[in-house]
Amino acid sequence: MDQKDNLLGVLKTLFKWKKQILYTCLAAGIGSIIIVLLLPVYYKATTIFLVASPDQAKPELLFGKGTLESEYYGTESDIDRILTIAKSNELIEFLVDSFQLYKHYDIKQENPRSPYYVKLAFNKRFDIEKTKRDAIELSIEDTDREFAAQIARATRERIDDIAQKLVKKTQLKAIETYQSEINSQEKNMRVLADTLASLRKKYGIYNSDAQTESITDQFAQSESRLINGQARLEAMEASSRIHRDTILMLKAKVRGMEVEVNSLNEKINNLNTGLGIVSSLERQYQESSISLSENKERLKQFEAAYESNIPALLLVEEAQVPIIKSRPKRTLIVVAAVFVAFLFSVIGVLLFDNFKDTNWREIYYGK
Repeated sequence: MDQKDNLLGVLKTLFKWKKQILYTCLAAGIGSIIIVLLLPVYYKATTIFLVASPDQAKPELLFGKGTLESEYYGTESDIDRILTIAKSNELIEFLVDSFQLYKHYDIKQENPRSPYYVKLAFNKRFDIEKTKRDAIELSIEDTDREFAAQIARATRERIDDIAQKLVKKTQLKAIETYQSEINSQEKNMRVLADTLASLRKKYGIYNSDAQTESITDQFAQSESRLINGQARLEAMEASSRIHRDTILMLKAKVRGMEVEVNSLNEKINNLNTGLGIVSSLERQYQESSISLSENKERLKQFEAAYESNIPALLLVEEAQVPIIKSRPKRTLIVVAAVFVAFLFSVIGVLLFDNFKDTNWREIYYGK
């Protein structure tokens, strides 16, 4: 019963003050209508795109020499990287310069804080987020619908450019590394070639395999002829019927054979002495040559990948000129203002009526 009486008391109080409440709500409604009519109208241009996998720029995948399958769409990390780029100062500064945002947002550039104010004004109108389907939705609001669409397109294109530059920066470092390695290998190969030429000249080794076989055969044949000649000479010297001139001629031939055998023996000794180090240097030179060719091929691949234009973003929906305004929501604002005015006026009336007989002076002074 007390609750019913209390509720009736509240209703009586509200009915008693109904005109004041009505006037308050009416004033709030008229005031909010005037305010919302003065608010600028904003239009939102939106573009949607997917993030491409940076693996597509890898030479292994471009030239079909990789063992992994190509991923066309980026991972969560790739999406986070694009979102980070979208919030970077590099992007905002580009848009500020390209679209003269100081003038567009009516910000005096002479003010020392103007860079902060223009970025703040842009960020209020700029929004980018990942959708539930792993796409990225980029939106720009502006009072000029054409301008909103233009800056939305430019923003997406600039994000693509910055993302590509990051990939190309990594590729450029790889190119510089390969170039440095190739220069070092070419220098080492020149040293190896000079050393190898000097040792070949010193030991007379120019084709180790062919020379080894050829000199060994020559030595065996010459030694066989020498033994045969020495045996004939001994037989002739033992015979008294052989003419002296014939014996002298045979001695001369035997002497020539001995010189030939000694010469071949010296060549074999030189060959044996220098064969190990020459073969080792030849093997090093051949391995360096193969490695150099592989690095040059890899360098060409990286240079081709660096020069190629592989997009970082895959466009799904281009930013179109908006037709419907995005804000302000005038009806919602007016309704909300009237509701708030009604709520506060009801609370105020109840408080005023409940405490109207209270002597606040006595409470204040503690009497």
